[in-house]
Amino acid sequence: MAPRMIEIVAADYRFRARLEQETAPATVAAFRRLLPLESRLIQARWSGQAAWIPFGELDVGIGPENATSYPAPGEILLYPGGLSETEILFPYGPTCFASKAGQLAGNHFLTIVEGLEGLHDLGERVLWEGAQPITFTEET
Repeated sequence: MAPRMIEIVAADYRFRARLEQETAPATVAAFRRLLPLESRLIQARWSGQAAWIPFGELDVGIGPENATSYPAPGEILLYPGGLSETEILFPYGPTCFASKAGQLAGNHFLTIVEGLEGLHDLGERVLWEGAQPITFTEET
């Protein structure tokens, strides 16, 4: 069976991403409950070349799963809360996931497989121009 795919549109950029169903099934299920998701992507404050979507105290009902502190560009993380607020981390370059509380590990649940060539440019836009609109929709 083909992996489920997510379309991501951020500013003028389009990406296709693979849900990591086998390695993060609970996180994928929690994320799918949020779809379709519309938000704003802002520059991460402590994590290097990454943007993020803060969710505050949202309880997504999961714990650590396929967690990492060092995602590659395009390896999207869902942090379910705990030491810091619930968030999606969107790495576009070298990243060490962290917060004001210190280093964090987020659940790698989504991997960009198409459009990677625009990822760094999107990150630079977020850094220099501020928050950018972003939407996540599941392909049917």
